[in-house]
Amino acid sequence: MSRPRRSGILLPLFALPSCYGIGDMGLEALKFADFLVDAAQTVWQVLPLTAIDGGCGNSPYSPTSAFAGNPLLISPELLADSGLIGEADLADAPAFDDARVDYDRVRAFKDALLRRAWTNFKRAGARSEYERFFADNRHWLEGYSFFAAIKGCRGGQPWYEWPEGLKFRHHEALHRTWMEMSDEIEFHRFVQFLFSSQMGALRSRLSDLGICLVGDVPVYVTRDCADIWLHPHLFELDEKLAPVSVAGVPPDYFSPTGQLWGNPLYNWDAMLAEDFRWWMERLRHLLTFFDRVRIDHFRGLVGYWSLPADARTAEAGRWRSAPHERFFEALCRNFPTLPFWAENLGILTPEIETLRRNLGLPGMLVLHFAFGDPARNPYAPHNHTPVNVVYTGTHDNNTSLGWFEEDASPEELANLSRYLGHEVNRSTVVGEMVRMAMSSVAETAVVPMQDHLELGSSYRTNIPATPSGNWTWRMMPGQADKRLASHLRELTELYGRA
Repeated sequence: MSRPRRSGILLPLFALPSCYGIGDMGLEALKFADFLVDAAQTVWQVLPLTAIDGGCGNSPYSPTSAFAGNPLLISPELLADSGLIGEADLADAPAFDDARVDYDRVRAFKDALLRRAWTNFKRAGARSEYERFFADNRHWLEGYSFFAAIKGCRGGQPWYEWPEGLKFRHHEALHRTWMEMSDEIEFHRFVQFLFSSQMGALRSRLSDLGICLVGDVPVYVTRDCADIWLHPHLFELDEKLAPVSVAGVPPDYFSPTGQLWGNPLYNWDAMLAEDFRWWMERLRHLLTFFDRVRIDHFRGLVGYWSLPADARTAEAGRWRSAPHERFFEALCRNFPTLPFWAENLGILTPEIETLRRNLGLPGMLVLHFAFGDPARNPYAPHNHTPVNVVYTGTHDNNTSLGWFEEDASPEELANLSRYLGHEVNRSTVVGEMVRMAMSSVAETAVVPMQDHLELGSSYRTNIPATPSGNWTWRMMPGQADKRLASHLRELTELYGRA
């Protein structure tokens, strides 16, 4: 049975306009939802929404928790609407840059607001919804809140540098610290309650509008992560809780020396012994927020690039196998409809692609990769197959205009013009790439918002293998306008994606 064709936009929540330094789950998210409806787009794809840390470059792919939401995405306006803060609190907001996220300034501002909201919430005394949220999420929330409280009170110090009693989770040290920090622990629970409430309301509105919200799950977590502190046996650590081996990918399109991610690798034997409970709980939690979840670095669940913990580049690694057959059996048992997409870019094997296809998981087709040798290239439109998602580029790619001006080789540009049957130039290339994506037989087409706005390389979201300066681009107020919506609706209807 054929599935409906659809299209959508890749736009991180942090990239939405806002008066408060970063996009959030509030009014501008609802405005963007209305724009999607006007543009006949039925998919909104975002990046991971998990808690992040400035020490990891604020990357959403280096979360400090596999479960906790990012407090920076909580809407101040919605806090005011709920009576948790006053209008005067918003009037005191500093002037933020509309074009870029300044994470340090946003953190300071949002933390002060959230603490004010917590004080007011305690005074109000109406806690039934909060208590119900805690009861439903206790399996991860109790430990995470303790972790966040300790980390905050120690000035952001990573857990593996904490005093031995806390680092190794000795009972006496934990009990004493818990008693000392009880209010701070509960503050972090409250913040997650706010995140969940606002995210739930946003998803409900999107559902009413017929918009599929697609989230993202990083395959790994960062070393300074609550889950590693709480469950060290699930990761490859030595007796001092230091990583034995770390994650990355070998040299590829994005980096000639590979990407040394540095995330601790999973202890897959321990995961298997627990029937992958941690992974299943993680995905189940994400699906309370999203309709679909893209599994980042899907191949890492089958075979993964393992590097020594002291590696300086990602070149000297080796491939290792995960117990993928048992993992995917558990996945199918827990999620019979398999509401996932697979990020299947990079170095793949026929085994991995066969597994993905047998599961019926849509993979990714990226047009920026299509024109080295288009005749046989799986990313070239004539080689596309329906159960896939086609992109012009991803959050890791340059924008399409930046690709044309900086990244594409002369051969690729010549092949692109030959493929289309006419010369492509700076003023036409983005429109041509978008049109190719929309006309593909792939059942879903997703275009980064920067491409719809025809922005250059200085507006890209991320440059892989660079430690700082990423995840800061923001859409300017008014850029998602009626003219653009009308143009997208016309394309969407023309190619049968409405």
